[in-house]
Amino acid sequence: MDVAVVPCKEYDLSLCRAALEKAIAPVGGLDWVRPGMKIGIKANLVSFLKPDAAATTHPTLLCALTELLRERGAEVIIGDSPGGLYSAAYLAPVYHATGMRETEKHGAKLNQDFSQKTAEFPEAKVAKSFQYTAWLDDCDEIINFCKLKTHGMMAMSAAAKNLFGTIPGTLKAEYHFKYSEPADFARMLVDLNEYWKPRLCIVDAVVGMEGNGPTAGTPRPIGAILAGQNPHMVDLACAAILGVERSEIPTLEAALERGLIPETAENLDIYGDLSQFFIPDFKKIETKNSLLFQDDSKGPLGKLLSPFLKHTIASRPQVVANECIGCKKCAEVCPAKAITMTKGKPQIHRKLCIRCFCCQEFCPKGAMKVQRPPIAKLLNR
Repeated sequence: MDVAVVPCKEYDLSLCRAALEKAIAPVGGLDWVRPGMKIGIKANLVSFLKPDAAATTHPTLLCALTELLRERGAEVIIGDSPGGLYSAAYLAPVYHATGMRETEKHGAKLNQDFSQKTAEFPEAKVAKSFQYTAWLDDCDEIINFCKLKTHGMMAMSAAAKNLFGTIPGTLKAEYHFKYSEPADFARMLVDLNEYWKPRLCIVDAVVGMEGNGPTAGTPRPIGAILAGQNPHMVDLACAAILGVERSEIPTLEAALERGLIPETAENLDIYGDLSQFFIPDFKKIETKNSLLFQDDSKGPLGKLLSPFLKHTIASRPQVVANECIGCKKCAEVCPAKAITMTKGKPQIHRKLCIRCFCCQEFCPKGAMKVQRPPIAKLLNR
């Protein structure tokens, strides 16, 4: 079985536990868990946001999974590296805001190892060497527990995107700058997933996020939990729920390049009725990344059109002035240093902007939006 999808309507501990058991069983179960094992749960703890913001993995689900693992004698460590300093002082308020302290009552430990190491991965397509959060080295197995959301650069944030949290926080800007093209960034994410190879991938889609995700969108009830061993197959099923085409999600295109997924969710072996969770009016971020997921070297026409497409069709960040509070966070996180503050408001220098959408992701008020240029809207008609 490639993917399991089961109903879970609310964050009630008993309901979440039952739904997790039902979702995990068809995709291999937990019989591989042995007493004394250290299981690392890579959650999505993107920022100082409360659980009801629908930006982070909900603590009730993590409590339920912790119980299941602890009952099999495993030690459970929950961790992540959100954008910002990768330190105890920075993570402590993140753990508090996201409700992670609740998991400790159920036997989990929150990661307190903030050391970093360098991985050499010659089999990678692009990320042949990268720095990572060393706490994962102490784990016998890793479970990828993500949140289903929209994303400015990747269109969707789910299982594959969640492993970007294995890159230490302050280094994320460097990786955005190094892999500034959506296609290359996606290939880097697939490299990370191929390196870590999580034993299990679980998606918190009880309440997802639509609109201006992954941090400032709107919570949207979906009522589902998905699970699988292949993160890209799980993501393909998630895309079908949201009504997003595979070609719009660079990580899925990168996975398809490597033969890691079939072309459509219809070709997946799915436990449960995926169609019952389809959301026809889900508010997506339309990036039109499919137009950019091309090798620029393919012919003279491609070389000629590629710069045009990048500058006239690709979506870009745009500040809504009356929502901006002038906090300078966007300028601080911009890896390309493309934002300066003018009269208390951010000004984006388009020639420097690499469209990584870090400014949009970390804007505390959601004042930075993903904007599609008029010509892109016209061509889409």
